[in-house]
Amino acid sequence: MIAKRGGVGVRGGRPGREAPGLEGEAPLQPAGSFPGHYGAFLQEEWDLLQRMILLAHERLSVPVTCKIRVFPEIDRTVQYAQMLEKAGCQLLTVHGRTKEQKGALSGPASWEHIRAVRKAVNIPVFANGNIQCLRDVEQCIQSTGAQGVMSAEGNLHNPALFEGRSPAVWELAEEYLAIVQQHPCPLSCVRAHLFKLWHHTLQVHQQLREELAKAKTLEGVSAVSRELKLRCQEDASRQLEGEEPAGGLPFFHWVCQPYVRPGPGEGSKEKGVCSRRALESGRPDVLSKNKQKKQLRNPRKTFDPSLKPKYAKCDQCGNPKGNRCVFNLCRSCCKKRAFKETADCPGHGLLFKTKLEKALAWQREQPGRQEPQQPGPGGLGGFPGVVGSARA
Repeated sequence: MIAKRGGVGVRGGRPGREAPGLEGEAPLQPAGSFPGHYGAFLQEEWDLLQRMILLAHERLSVPVTCKIRVFPEIDRTVQYAQMLEKAGCQLLTVHGRTKEQKGALSGPASWEHIRAVRKAVNIPVFANGNIQCLRDVEQCIQSTGAQGVMSAEGNLHNPALFEGRSPAVWELAEEYLAIVQQHPCPLSCVRAHLFKLWHHTLQVHQQLREELAKAKTLEGVSAVSRELKLRCQEDASRQLEGEEPAGGLPFFHWVCQPYVRPGPGEGSKEKGVCSRRALESGRPDVLSKNKQKKQLRNPRKTFDPSLKPKYAKCDQCGNPKGNRCVFNLCRSCCKKRAFKETADCPGHGLLFKTKLEKALAWQREQPGRQEPQQPGPGGLGGFPGVVGSARA
């Protein structure tokens, strides 16, 4: 099982192999679970996590590893890690940020939390957070005592991070595309990796950004990458001696370098354009590029939440109810109630009572058939006569 990045992850086993449930135990995924019931959103449900890891540890032939985010309190984070160790986790990666620290609100990761966890458990601990270059790796190990270090965005922008190099971007882009030729993968993955590699160059040559986004084939993506290489080589040839990189970057844009996530208010400054991070930082007056494209296709479309139509809610689950539902429920809840009570709801097109009456009338018309009993409490959905005739 692998949870999404940024939350509680449990790893182990082979793809396609599901471990059977424990006898007498409740399902690991509770019935009626709500959206977002995964990753760091599970970190309050220690009993569920403990059973998940225990199940994987007992039924799999490979070690179980976990990746977690921290709580604001160090003591609670330590107890959390000790619980996972006791359940069967054999290697723990600690991302030194809370579940609220994401997007523009990421902020620095707390190595202090990681150090406390490392001292409190007996299993190997890997650290995650604040890694932008090889020097950060060394400092992280010294500060936390961790046995290993992980990097996410820093490694995506400079895959040579753990080699301590900052090569030309096109060098790693060509190496990556050669790997893709040998081991094909979805084109969306290829584009995503190239957007990370060419991140700073695409801020300079923005017209090629659109071409990379619109490329439909691997050859088209490779062609854009080759054009970016030529542009970078031209920029490098025009570089003056002693010239400093623009934008406060440590290196020129054609060189792989550390990536620092923009903070609140540091998104695109272009009029009418903002990134998702800018929207998260409290600038709802501007539209993202994706929403601008939707508005071009439909000029009357609005994204103002106050102008969206308001729907009456279902009496049971809170979803929008059917306008003509006789029970004032959404379709899902209405179907369950109509089935249980053998009732009709013309508004949702559910005719359980009508169909039962037709079935009973048809049975009465058949010669030599015993008069069916009327449905009573505990019947199978209110259709005992129909079920009985099907079994005959």
